[in-house]
Amino acid sequence: MNTLSELRSGALQGATHIHLNEHLETFPPELLELSDTLRVLDLSGNRLSSLPADFSRFRNLEILFCSQNQFEVLPGVLGECPKLEMVGFKSNQIHSVSHGSLPDRLRWLILTDNRLDALPESLGERPRLQKLMLAGNRLRSLPDSLCHSSNLELLRISANRLEALPDWLFSLPQLAWLATSGNPCSWQTSPPAGQSIPWSRLAIGPALGRGASGETFRASWENKPLAVKVFKGKTTSDGTPEDEMATCLAAGTHPHLAGVLGEVVDHPEGRHALGMELLPTGSVTIGNPPDFQSCTRDTFPSDRKFPLESIERIVAAVASVSAHLLDRGIAHGDLYAHNILLAGDGTPYLTDFGAANRWDPRSGAERRRWETLEARAFGCLVDDLLTHADVPVPTGHPLATLRDACLDPDPRLRPRVESWKIG
Repeated sequence: MNTLSELRSGALQGATHIHLNEHLETFPPELLELSDTLRVLDLSGNRLSSLPADFSRFRNLEILFCSQNQFEVLPGVLGECPKLEMVGFKSNQIHSVSHGSLPDRLRWLILTDNRLDALPESLGERPRLQKLMLAGNRLRSLPDSLCHSSNLELLRISANRLEALPDWLFSLPQLAWLATSGNPCSWQTSPPAGQSIPWSRLAIGPALGRGASGETFRASWENKPLAVKVFKGKTTSDGTPEDEMATCLAAGTHPHLAGVLGEVVDHPEGRHALGMELLPTGSVTIGNPPDFQSCTRDTFPSDRKFPLESIERIVAAVASVSAHLLDRGIAHGDLYAHNILLAGDGTPYLTDFGAANRWDPRSGAERRRWETLEARAFGCLVDDLLTHADVPVPTGHPLATLRDACLDPDPRLRPRVESWKIG
């Protein structure tokens, strides 16, 4: 984190990354003095409502975050920045996005939790677009031009006003991670009722992990250990706490899922919370979330190596739990290594249903549409694991063959979940 005094004193001359959070109401003009060097600018958490007309002077700027400010329109000057590819304006009051506000090199657009009811058709004319975050708006449709977005891999459109999903969405060659819950077109049914767990009866312990939708803590209830997930707010980048909790309850039991005990009620801050079985001590995620460079793909420590036996165990577990979920009308929507916990005994557990999707489980056609997306996400997961295998994996290896089949650019040719097997 940088300070305004540092900026004004000239101490930040030559900086490539700047992060200012000082309740700013106007754009600091001193930032323009860094226009030759600045690549990443984070002005989130201020009170800004506009950017200067000469903002395009930032000719090397690649990433801009202006989340949690007071913008009502996406600034048109963004489209004039020649290298800008990641734009984040989450949690503003944006109701309008113009054609001119979309940079030519746009790769990652975050407009979660705003007031959008429409998007420009030109959005689909950005060929590098890979990641599009639109949850928590008022969208009734998507631009038809997105049907040409051959590089779009991740799309979050939960908690909008979509009456139907366009058929072309399921034909995109690289789309793998899609979240659509909380729309009128979403499957609406009451999940099995879990127990009500009073917050006042919980003994909350240390944090176990943090994610896009909330934080999970070790806890005990009536002298029994459990994990408690406390959700951050009304809308996350993936959707809403209500939808995630309903899906967790509907998912049922499986050897590679953490069992859900019930909803935690009466949180002192009015937050949603969920009580779950505590996974074995020492369970760790097998990967890290995507970063700015990887965009949609997980990241791993440079020294992380997986034995083939471990990869086979993880792949088999995820295939099994995916089949279980699809049978219940659920697509996880976020099959990633960073959502898989590995216990000390090597047992994998699939976690985090924040991006999950539900449909009428009696519809075979709907199941197949979602299965093709899950297959591609599964293929990306297998590819990531093989990239970090402790020994080279030849092209003809069964794991490589499975990966290639799941990554087929034609969704219709991807294997059914029953075939996500090795050999």
